Amino acid sequence: MPQSSSRKEFSLPEGTHTVVMGVGDANGIMRGKRIPASHWEAVCREGNALSASLFAIDVTCDIWDTPYVNFDNGYPDMHIFPYGEPFALPWEPGVAMVMGRAEDMAHQPVPIDPRNVLLRQLDRAEAMGYEIKIGTELEFFLLDPETMQPKDKGIQVYGLERAAELEHVLGPIRRQINACGIPIEQSNPEYAPGQVEVNIRYDDALIAADRVVIFRSLVKQLALAHGYKATFMAKPFFELSGNGFHAHYSLWKDGVNVFADNGKINATGLSFIAGLQSRMAETSVCGASTVNGYRRRQPDSFCPINASWGIDNRTAGLRVIEGKDSAVRVEKRDAGADCNPYLLLATDIAAGLDGIEQAMTPGPRSDGNAYKDTTLDPLPLDLGDAIARARASDWLKDVMTEIQWEMYLQMCEREWQFYLDDINNRVSAFERDRYMGNF
Repeated sequence: MPQSSSRKEFSLPEGTHTVVMGVGDANGIMRGKRIPASHWEAVCREGNALSASLFAIDVTCDIWDTPYVNFDNGYPDMHIFPYGEPFALPWEPGVAMVMGRAEDMAHQPVPIDPRNVLLRQLDRAEAMGYEIKIGTELEFFLLDPETMQPKDKGIQVYGLERAAELEHVLGPIRRQINACGIPIEQSNPEYAPGQVEVNIRYDDALIAADRVVIFRSLVKQLALAHGYKATFMAKPFFELSGNGFHAHYSLWKDGVNVFADNGKINATGLSFIAGLQSRMAETSVCGASTVNGYRRRQPDSFCPINASWGIDNRTAGLRVIEGKDSAVRVEKRDAGADCNPYLLLATDIAAGLDGIEQAMTPGPRSDGNAYKDTTLDPLPLDLGDAIARARASDWLKDVMTEIQWEMYLQMCEREWQFYLDDINNRVSAFERDRYMGNF
């Protein structure tokens, strides 16, 4: 996979005194450093050094011995270089932010940088003559930072009164993130108190993935500035709707959407769907890498439990949207809003391109309630099953590369073991309530 080692000096917005530069870690969380503007020229030339363990920490920033960074090699450094022009943060005068890219000390791609998994699939798509466009929809909760509960009550999905009630925080999120160069199309209250959805306009796949990483970081910053705690956790409250990450895929060649034929999905689009269907179970860990991510997968929850597909069918895992040729696309609905976008999009693209190359045919279309469709294998319903599917997948190992696959699955296995240790080494409230007074 080619990666430019050229050094470019990116100009800073006028009045900048501090630059925030980061990359997406193993979980797609943006991490990095704040850099004085006086040091910016040196960073553009030489990069900014930080430990390569950034790509090998879990969501709590805990470390373990991975194949790439470990105690035996001393957790060595890597360098982060700016990737694109810094943009001013409207709510922090004098502060600019920029996405970074990572190089190891030999100026080569870092083997466990998840962004490289996506870059390889985009190189593959380019060799096939395709540009991949992706639009993203992310759901998140706005909570009281003290109680960690929603401040509002009741479900008001699409409610304009609820939208006005939240406008003091959602308005800045839309306007100021849009001013940062991330084109926000719309926002709306979702299917739970405190839950909202924001849609980011489609663009090239790498831009779309980078924007998700930046967007989640900016939403959290803006929420705090307005008295809220934002969380993209997949299922913060079991009795309420979960937070999904819906990815809308289309492939383009010479300015034409190759999925479309007179506003309908065509054979190429159906083959892409078939490829996605064939790999949804074994790539589940890329859309849900935590125990909590599988709490969303419940019947009649608008989170899919199988690899079904349908036309404008929100009970299916793969929803086809038709209309103008430019709008024909496939929406994949299984991932949680807290997933790593590079790994999710990369494995989806790899599966879809396989489907096109092999002229695959999807399973029967689901025209009714896809939760009742028993013709397809179910998706994993817990992290343990998802890990087992991924461990058994030579295909996934090849797409991710063995070292990235191993490190990522080690992280998932640690999450699973922490959960098992927790439930096996304590007496639950259920047990006390049910047994203590009756025995």
